[in-house]
Amino acid sequence: MTPHSTTGDRDMSPEAVIARATTARGDIFPEWKILAHAAPQTYDLVTRTGGYFHQYHGETTTEQQLSGPMRELIATPALCAKGDFRHAPNHIRRMYRMGLTNRVIMEAAAAFSTVSGWSTIANVGFAIMEATSADYPFGTLPAGGEPQELMAFPELAMGRSRRGTASLLDTDEWRYAAGIDPELARRAAGWVDHCLLAQGATDELLGPGPRELIVIAALCTRGEIDLVAGTSLMPDSLRTHVRTWP
Repeated sequence: MTPHSTTGDRDMSPEAVIARATTARGDIFPEWKILAHAAPQTYDLVTRTGGYFHQYHGETTTEQQLSGPMRELIATPALCAKGDFRHAPNHIRRMYRMGLTNRVIMEAAAAFSTVSGWSTIANVGFAIMEATSADYPFGTLPAGGEPQELMAFPELAMGRSRRGTASLLDTDEWRYAAGIDPELARRAAGWVDHCLLAQGATDELLGPGPRELIVIAALCTRGEIDLVAGTSLMPDSLRTHVRTWP
C-alpha cells in the first residue's frame, strides 16, 4: 500500500490521516506525524482504535456503555502510574473540557492507588500542575481552567451502595497479617476501605462501583487475574460495564 492509497472511501495519504486524527482528538502529538508519513495506515488504525476506546469525536458507537468521562478517569491514573507525564496532562485537559473537576479526578486516582501505590495520587497531582501550566504545549484548557462545577455523567449515579461489608480486613491474607502486625493491618485496611468506600458512598462523587472498575483496570495492568476475578462486590447496575469494558 502506497502512502497515498485509499482504504474503502478513506483517503490514506499522510495529510488526510493526520487531518482526521486532529479532528478526532483536537490535536496530535508531533511524534505521531512521523508515523503518519512513514506508515499512514498504521497511524490511521491507531487513531480509530484509540479513538473508539476514548470516545473521540466521530469514533463512538451506540454499543459502548462506559461514558467518555469514566474512560478518562480510568486511563489517566494508569498513565500517571507509569510516569507518563508527556501524555497525562493532555488527558487532564480533555477531562476539564468534559467538565470534570479536580475532586473527581483525585477520587479516581485514589481508587487506582490501592493497586499501584499512593504515589499515583501525587503523579496525578503533578499532571494537573502540568496541564494548568502555560508551558505545557498540548491540548487546550477550557476558559478559566479547571471547571468549578462538575458536569454530570452516568456513572456518578451508579453503584453507590455495597453488598454487605467489603473491608480489606475481611480477607484471609489480611486477617493473617493482623495476627503478625495488627496496627499495620488496621492502617492498611483503613486506607483501602477509605479509597474504595467499604461502607458505600455518602457525599463522595464516585461510588464504590465506579471505583471498582478503576481497580479492575489497575489490577489487569499488573496481570493480577485472580484478584480481578475476586472483585465481585459491585452492584448489579455496573456488572454489565465490567463485561463490556474495552
